Amino acid sequence: MKNSRKFYFILGILTLFALVLSACGGTQAENTGNTPAEEEPAAEEPAADTGESILARVRDRGRLVCGARTDLTGFGYLNADGENIGFDVDLCRAVAAAVLGDANAVEFVPLTAADRGPALQTAEVDMLSRNVTWTSSRDAQWGNFTIVMFYDGQTFMTRVDSGIEGPDDFDGATVCVTSGTTTEANLNQYFSDNGWEYEAVIFEETAAVYGAYESGRCDLTTSDQSQLFSVRSGFENPDDHLIFDFYISKEPLTPAVPHGDDAWFDIVKVVMYALINAEELGVTQGNVGSMGDSSDGRIRTLVGTGDDWGYGQYGLDADALARAIGAVGNYGELYARYFGENGMAFFMERGLNDNYTNGGVIYAPPIK
Repeated sequence: MKNSRKFYFILGILTLFALVLSACGGTQAENTGNTPAEEEPAAEEPAADTGESILARVRDRGRLVCGARTDLTGFGYLNADGENIGFDVDLCRAVAAAVLGDANAVEFVPLTAADRGPALQTAEVDMLSRNVTWTSSRDAQWGNFTIVMFYDGQTFMTRVDSGIEGPDDFDGATVCVTSGTTTEANLNQYFSDNGWEYEAVIFEETAAVYGAYESGRCDLTTSDQSQLFSVRSGFENPDDHLIFDFYISKEPLTPAVPHGDDAWFDIVKVVMYALINAEELGVTQGNVGSMGDSSDGRIRTLVGTGDDWGYGQYGLDADALARAIGAVGNYGELYARYFGENGMAFFMERGLNDNYTNGGVIYAPPIK
């Protein structure tokens, strides 16, 4: 009897132990599939991923948000009426015309050089068109770069009466430059590679760099050639300053969009392609509206009356590219508006920025 009682007692203990284990196992399985919210802080969730495309966001708000600048003559600056104009500004207006049907439906967000990358990374802007150089690291870190719309390079400016006629006279010069920029790094590398000495006069603010140069603090100043042309145009006596025609770096200036939305990336690219193709095909701001019955099939496709150029897949209207051209003109018109002989900003030979049919390197995939 005692052995029997002992047996049942032990059996009961084992059964109870098994039930406890089973209950614990069931609780663990339930938690695995339904972790309490407090164990997954909201900060760990992707903050910006709402699932909405950039195109949808732009259309919902009724305007394109474009990262730009307001202080660089020719590229992004304010006219006498306080309107933001310029080569880079018009690229944004072309996109707004294509996707919204209104070239003025743009909110321009002024960005410093340091703000450009973060604004793209956080998708604060839908598009960045602000004198931004396309580099491999920026492509990886900042966003998607579309197509080069302005080929540039770093060079130097000096006063005509400085006695400096070319690089052979650079050794021992003082050079005004902006600190913490690729311009400063390129300057150091260039002088080091040539075995020359120089004294850098460094400022954090770009305006201070050119103010010091103009006042005679430096023998030279250095930046992208187009920026030097822009700055010189605002000097009291522009003709007293010489800008050299050689480059020490490649500076391909390119509109960019945030990572993560391939469809938006494609849309901005195709608008840029259209402006370039339009110049090649002779489609202008003035005649684009009458080109629908052109005998050239490439032109009919470009303006939306011919073959499908992919507009359905892009989520755009057939005449979206025609609207872009009608808003800002073709690439050549856009360039001439600000940099041509009768341009609004300053004169700068097209050089590399001429169409490939004229010996330049401006070239885009066909619209077809």
